[in-house]
Amino acid sequence: MTPTTLILTEGGPPQPVRLSPIEYETLRTLAIVDVTPTLKTGIYSISAGRKIGAVSVGDRQVFVRPKIADLNRLVFLLGYSLNRDIWRDDHVRLTEADELLPALAEAFSRLAARATEQGLLQGYRTVKDVLPVLRGRVLAGEQMSRRFGLPVPLAVEYDDFTVDIAENRLLLAAALRLLTVAGLSVATRRRLLRLRVALADVTVPTRGEVHPSWEPSRLNTRYHNALRLADIVLAAQSFEHRAGDLTVTGFMFDMWRIFEDFVCAALGDALATRGGRYATQHPLHLDDNLEVRMKPDLVWLGSRDRCRAIVDAKYKAERPDGFPDADLYQMLAYCTVLGLEHGHLVYAKGNEQVRTHTVRRAGVVIHCHTLDLAEPPAQLLGQVDQLAGRIIDRAIGRQ
Repeated sequence: MTPTTLILTEGGPPQPVRLSPIEYETLRTLAIVDVTPTLKTGIYSISAGRKIGAVSVGDRQVFVRPKIADLNRLVFLLGYSLNRDIWRDDHVRLTEADELLPALAEAFSRLAARATEQGLLQGYRTVKDVLPVLRGRVLAGEQMSRRFGLPVPLAVEYDDFTVDIAENRLLLAAALRLLTVAGLSVATRRRLLRLRVALADVTVPTRGEVHPSWEPSRLNTRYHNALRLADIVLAAQSFEHRAGDLTVTGFMFDMWRIFEDFVCAALGDALATRGGRYATQHPLHLDDNLEVRMKPDLVWLGSRDRCRAIVDAKYKAERPDGFPDADLYQMLAYCTVLGLEHGHLVYAKGNEQVRTHTVRRAGVVIHCHTLDLAEPPAQLLGQVDQLAGRIIDRAIGRQ
């Protein structure tokens, strides 16, 4: 471990670190850590924020580990909102000693190598092109408007049987992103480079491009596990730029977003199985003039889409003073606008006790629930199912 490597754990104590002015400004801007000046010139107090992952600022590397010790639990949370079956995938096994990003790279490289060892998947892709000979069908409108009716070249559209399909593009995008991760083993890097060569005929993604979606089918069965992990890899924020003379690269996940997406997907499914439907980021307005917008994380809708219950997910690091008051004010506003008697805040379990707050002269009760993310997936989903039952009991008047 070099002296310029800093390892932090989410929710852990801050560490004093000497930083140059440009390092300080870059880390503060990236927001993967909280950086606070101290009384000593050039010495800063650095602690983990609400992101996990790794960044490199010149020669300095900063790793932020998740509070969840078992990385397999984290992979489950990362993947659940993308694919509900990810938690049944026993091929992704990470150990507690692993660093998250190198471990994900190692697992992905193995799964992708296994998926492509019989050759790359091929499929039909619709291509629009301008050719000197006819292939497929002529795009008459484009030929007349852009080619001025000239006989050649021809604007055509045809189906091409190729390896340049969504599944292979996703594998390539994930491999290229993981190759930027620091700390990869020699074997992992070699497997990722071999995959890159095998996918040489696949379109390289451009910066900012929306990655293609895929649907599991009988034809791409052998790709399923690798594609599920590729979805997780590509859900992370990845960047590479320069700050002065320093090269800045990073690969990180927002823990609050991971938790929010999991709660919305798992709790929404559990509520919907009991009737009605759910919606996420449901638009509301606080005022009569419709000027102040609000978007609660999850609402449960009954007949005629009437809102029956409202939920907000709040991922917080452990804190000695309990749940933040601002969350209660926000939920009170939601309940007031919707005319609901009960509102529900769902936190990642820390050192807080489950609380219920009855708002004076408002007729609103706000329930603060917690989910223990350290539990195995089946037990965690059991917690979610029980929570859905309690929410519905409040909604229909059963205590």
